[in-house]
Amino acid sequence: MTELLVPVVSITRTRRGRYLWAAWWTTPPRRVPFQQPDASDGGSRSPEDALRAAEQQTGRSFRVIEPIWARGWNRILRGEAPFSSADVRALEGGGRPARPPAPPSLWAVLGVEPGASVDEIKRAFRERAPAAHPDRGGDPEVFRQLHEAYERALAKRQRR
Repeated sequence: MTELLVPVVSITRTRRGRYLWAAWWTTPPRRVPFQQPDASDGGSRSPEDALRAAEQQTGRSFRVIEPIWARGWNRILRGEAPFSSADVRALEGGGRPARPPAPPSLWAVLGVEPGASVDEIKRAFRERAPAAHPDRGGDPEVFRQLHEAYERALAKRQRR
């Protein structure tokens, strides 16, 4: 099985106010034909929880992409066409552009709760760093984001 250089996850809010994630790591998502995700799940209380659940369930680190892909998968699960006409226009670059996803919080990047201690922050970084490190086959951008989140989290704890 081949893998993408950077596994991706799309997160969207459902009708019930929970969050669904859909992740691709073997092939990128595509519109025609719609590329089914390699894994997905719903029920998270926040986008950060959804990202954390995706990473825990798959054992991978993800780059978050537009929510339009998770919305498409959610529509398929409901027996509908994956994209509305507005979604198609956004995907083709016409009409109103899709709103960019909010970047994940530094706590979500590290996989810890916002009230985590310095020891928990350090432990989380040590657990995630090897998989993300470029020298071990990880993505340099993912590692940079992880390291930046680590430094910012430590700085926040030291200001307390």
